[in-house]
Amino acid sequence: MRVPRPVLAIAGIVIVAGLAGVWYLFFRPAGPPPVTGASPVPGASAPLTSSPASSRAPGASGAIAGTWTIDASAGSFVGYRVQETLASIGAATAVGRTTGVAGSLVLDGATITSVQITADLTGLQSDESRRDGQLRRQALETDRFPTATFTLTSPIDLGSVPGDGQSVSATATGDLTLHGVTRSVQIEVQAARSGDAVTVSGSIEIQFVDFDMTPPSSFVVLSVADHGTMELQLVFRKG
Repeated sequence: MRVPRPVLAIAGIVIVAGLAGVWYLFFRPAGPPPVTGASPVPGASAPLTSSPASSRAPGASGAIAGTWTIDASAGSFVGYRVQETLASIGAATAVGRTTGVAGSLVLDGATITSVQITADLTGLQSDESRRDGQLRRQALETDRFPTATFTLTSPIDLGSVPGDGQSVSATATGDLTLHGVTRSVQIEVQAARSGDAVTVSGSIEIQFVDFDMTPPSSFVVLSVADHGTMELQLVFRKG
């Protein structure tokens, strides 16, 4: 019996879609893992100051007091992690990150008194260029709102200054501006110090509606969660 060409064409499409789904689920490289903690930057062992050795001892506030600036070339990034359901594939995690991050923090004794961070969202990249293109016009709408910012509004009391090689956890309270909307948020962060560098990492759940965002949609995306995770890893250097 002869099978009509339209039926063969449809069958071919189904088979190709199925193979694409199998490839996506089992053979596609895994995306970046979630940010779970801070690790010292390898090789960042230069002394913080040329002052006497007593002031460079672990925990000496004079050795690290002052302004620390983000080093965008040392692995700093800000990104997102969102659950989505794709046609013929199923549930997946979309992960996008931008290394276009700038900013600084000010440390006075054992207290962080100021934090200013700006992220260039037009540089967000995931494993799918079509997704990146959609975010320029949907959801984040980076064509209209190219940057996100965070400004600390309450000092962070660390209790004591962490020594070289030590880490500390803290809560950063401040104003997050995303998609043109500013909200007060609290971000749980971890910081690890190594020589002249401090690596700060953390994440926060973002409800899209809180920032006037609508989940993106397309013919290959069946659904997107109404919330996501904003992740960050920032390497600060003294001076």
